[in-house]
Amino acid sequence: MGPYGALNPHAIWVIVILIMAISAAGHIAVRLLGTRFGFPAAGLASGFISSTATIAAMGVRAAKAENLIAPAVAGAVLSTIATVIQMALVLATTSMTTLVSLAAPLICAGVAAIAYGTIVTILALREETEASPQGGRAFSLRTAFVFALTLSVILVASAALQDRFGERGIVFAAAIAGFADTHSAAISVASLVASGKLAASDAILPILAGLSTNTISKLVLAASSGGLSFAARVIPGLILVALAAWAGALYGLLAG
Repeated sequence: MGPYGALNPHAIWVIVILIMAISAAGHIAVRLLGTRFGFPAAGLASGFISSTATIAAMGVRAAKAENLIAPAVAGAVLSTIATVIQMALVLATTSMTTLVSLAAPLICAGVAAIAYGTIVTILALREETEASPQGGRAFSLRTAFVFALTLSVILVASAALQDRFGERGIVFAAAIAGFADTHSAAISVASLVASGKLAASDAILPILAGLSTNTISKLVLAASSGGLSFAARVIPGLILVALAAWAGALYGLLAG
């Protein structure tokens, strides 16, 4: 429904529930493990559900208290590790030949995510945070709706671009889908490979395009949810992972 038929109320409502669930999981993890360990653990685990939603939820936590910025950043960055691992899993399930073609980009992206995530996590563990668990609500319904609205705007804008310029190949379609979810874009492309409609080597560009546009969504949400200090620490890691993936693709092209 809506402009260009880009909005799916059911999917958007699922996102609202997801944001609240991730926020609640982080709240529980902090209660059980403490601030320094709870946030990174919750971020890594929640990243397998949605790294984008996790970054937004961690940003909300960081915006509430300055002393939570470091552990929230660690949780947000560690969620990108889950993104790479989950990408490899969905590709392996859909098309093993596509996974082989994407091996170099995924390995480079994974190494970058682990390296940056390790650094920010070590820094977070070294910082002093209050020993007592955080009080307050486990989640914010208003924040969840703001996140859903932001994502809806991105979806409508993407559909408008598609309507304006028309279908210009798989790369363009995957890039548009990536704004909402990089894994759905990757599955769509890998399915074409599995059905013999696309060569595995030709799947690299559209999948990385979807990864890149998804990174843009994460950059916007990091800046809008957690404030300047949070965004300044999370954004470099997001960019690093995306660039590492493209560097891996370039290496694979030159090596081949």
